[in-house]
Formats: sequence, C-alpha cells, structure tokens
Amino acid sequence: MASSTDCPDRAPRAVSGAARRPSAGPVRLRTGVRLWALVLVVLAALTGCGAGSGTGARDDPAAGPAREHPSANPPAGGAPGTAQGRPATEAPAVIPGLGPRTRAWIPGDARQVVVVTGRDRNANHSQAVLYRHTGTGWEAGPVWPARNALRGWTDEHWAGDLRSPIGVYSLSDAGGLLPDPGARLPYDRSDGFAVSGTGFEGEPLEGSFDYVVAIDYNRTPGTSPLDLTRPLGADRGGGIWLHVDHDGPTQGCVSLQQQHMRDLLLALDPALRPVVVMGDAASLRE
Repeated sequence: MASSTDCPDRAPRAVSGAARRPSAGPVRLRTGVRLWALVLVVLAALTGCGAGSGTGARDDPAAGPAREHPSANPPAGGAPGTAQGRPATEAPAVIPGLGPRTRAWIPGDARQVVVVTGRDRNANHSQAVLYRHTGTGWEAGPVWPARNALRGWTDEHWAGDLRSPIGVYSLSDAGGLLPDPGARLPYDRSDGFAVSGTGFEGEPLEGSFDYVVAIDYNRTPGTSPLDLTRPLGADRGGGIWLHVDHDGPTQGCVSLQQQHMRDLLLALDPALRPVVVMGDAASLRE
C-alpha cells in the first residue's frame, strides 16, 4: 500500500479532468400588477379562498444569492415549504467534533472538508465524512467506514512509524489504475498504481490503488500522486493517500471502500479548495 516507505515508482503522468464548478443563478419570479387583479381579489373574498402575498426570501429582489462566507442571515433559495425559505434544520456553523485548534488549521477559503476521525490514538479503524459549506454552515455527507495506519496516529510522522499523520492537508491531485471516473481534480491514470502482495492481516492488496487522492503531506501539490519529491526529506515519510480499502490497516494512508472512493473523487472540486482533516477523535477535539 502507499506509505512513507513503499509508494510505487514514479510513472509518466497522463492528466485528465479539469477544475470545473457548476453554477446556477438565483431563480427570480416575475410578478405584475394588472387592473383585473382587483376583480380576482374581490371574487376570492366572496368565495372564501385564502390569498397569500406570494413573496418571501426566494423572490425578494433584495435577498440575492447565498453568500460564500458564514452569515447570521438565512440563505436565499431555501427549501420549498419551509418558513421564510429556510430549511427546517440548518447546517451547523462549525464542523462537529473539531476543537478550536483544529478549526484554526483549516484554511479560510476551504469549502469542502473531508474529516477522518480515528477511534483512538492507537486504533487503525476510523470513519470519514465529507462536509461542504452551504454559505451559512457545514452540510455533512454520509458516514463512510475507513482504515488508517496499523499503529494509529501521530503528531510527528516519520518514515516507517506505521502511524498516520494528524493534521489538515490540502487535496490537490488524484489518480489510479482505473480510468478517470469523472474527477474534477487532475487525474493520473497509470499502470504505476498496480500493486500486489498481502497486507498486515494477510489480505490481498490488489486493487488498493484503483482510485487514489493524494494527501498533501510532504509532497509537491500539482504533481501525480506517484511523484517521489519529498520537501521535508525522505525520513519524514510521504506517499500518504486516500485509497481503496483492502480490509486491513495501512502503513500511513487512509482507505475507503471502492464505491466511497469513487464517490469522493466525483465530489471533490478544486474550486472549493478541498482539504482533509485527519486524526484520532481526542486530538481533533483540541
């Protein structure tokens, strides 16, 4: 598996996919005043039919589109059938489970955050959740089971320590043995992601790198995950990836089931400045 010691050799890069961000402007409703509208009002009153104003947050010209940064004001364009166009349950202003120190590490322009929470400092089971900022709060995706390094987590990762590094890291590049499923991150399809052998529990490693997202720990963003450049030096490890789970602990990476890795690849958008927040639960609460 990809780790600080056995990342596959560098292969020629074949980048596909492009940073693209879907956009949709606010829907504006046309209203007009006609003289015959007065007749309809009179008829409605005579027949007992209720008549509302037909306006709210969604069609108020002053409301405008939802803002990118947190705000005390509700976003325009809320779910239909809710008071003032706001959803019945608003997304939390801060990501649950993250303390002030961890939140301070997250860049201010990050609008996608993958939170990987380990069971405890020395455990190799964890869970992952992709959060997206809605303009007023953080909306959580599904909870995905995950694995991390054999010996758990560390604040200071070194090559061969069999621990995953705690911290917040950008997600800039992807790749894999399988063809690009439609990723927005630059995607390197390469035979260099082929792997064989067995893991710590005797499980086969084949297919572990079918889909990969490079975690920007001790690497140069904007390069293939297979790139071996280590800005902090080789002794600080590298090749820390999100990759396909092989039903066993990793040497330093975080692994997800194949369908969940594919879902993650399709969701991550470089325009939203995605990052991963990873560590044991107690450390992330600090």
